[in-house]
Amino acid sequence: MENTESTKELESLDIAKMCVQTCEDTKEQDILLFDVRERQSMVAEYYIVCSGTSMPHIRAIADHVKKTLVEAGLRPRGADGDPESRWMVLDYGLVLVHILEPEMRNFYQLEELWDESKVIYRSTPVKPASNFSGR
Repeated sequence: MENTESTKELESLDIAKMCVQTCEDTKEQDILLFDVRERQSMVAEYYIVCSGTSMPHIRAIADHVKKTLVEAGLRPRGADGDPESRWMVLDYGLVLVHILEPEMRNFYQLEELWDESKVIYRSTPVKPASNFSGR
């Protein structure tokens, strides 16, 4: 007989929170989590948009998210892009994770697809290094 506790499916918000935590663990920058459940035309319920600092960083973030979710019993339905494209997306059904270099993120402005009220989590953006030269 199957144990229902161990096979209980994770809710989409739980998956989104796991993705956000994993991105934070890999020093991801400027993470936004959007709750777009009200928009029935949308493909997913939650969108995560975050920035990686370089191609190796983007790869590391994507690999870490995939590994963490595989350990929780989840595999992406799909993935697109690669670190060389400076943008990757991982599709976990009702949760999509977009990992972009800051330049690509600025160009595509995914955040503009939804209004500010849809943001349910925002990490503290990394401030650029100061050019303060002292006295």
